[in-house]
Amino acid sequence: MPVDLDTAWDFFSSPLNLAEITPKDMTFDVTSPNMEKTKMYPGMIITYKVSPLLGIKLDWMTEITHVVDRKYFVDEQRFGPFAFWHHQHHFSQIENGILMQDILHYAIGYGPIGKIANAVTVHKKIHSIFDFRFKKVEELFGKLP
Repeated sequence: MPVDLDTAWDFFSSPLNLAEITPKDMTFDVTSPNMEKTKMYPGMIITYKVSPLLGIKLDWMTEITHVVDRKYFVDEQRFGPFAFWHHQHHFSQIENGILMQDILHYAIGYGPIGKIANAVTVHKKIHSIFDFRFKKVEELFGKLP
């Protein structure tokens, strides 16, 4: 992103901005109260309503487990559609801007049925969400030269 580290961190460390970079068809809503001016901190619990497939609303709860200011933060699912969810967000200064990298580890669960669901639907859906986010971040912040 062709922005400074403070700008990138301020945007991505606000839980409410997650809805802005999530596809609208997922109807992603933060349901945690009093999040308007809250920045992430270790131990922070965030609740959501999300419709990842077929418009079915699901509850999702994540915990921010690690935060190193202006370097990275980690969210982990505590309750929701996955058996396991560990998502790292890393920020580093590069020439002309910021490099943001996501590292995601997840598991569906449900044995062989979950493996089939992941191969047929879930893996593709997750990739489409991150493709959308990439484009949305470029729209919001611009492209590096």
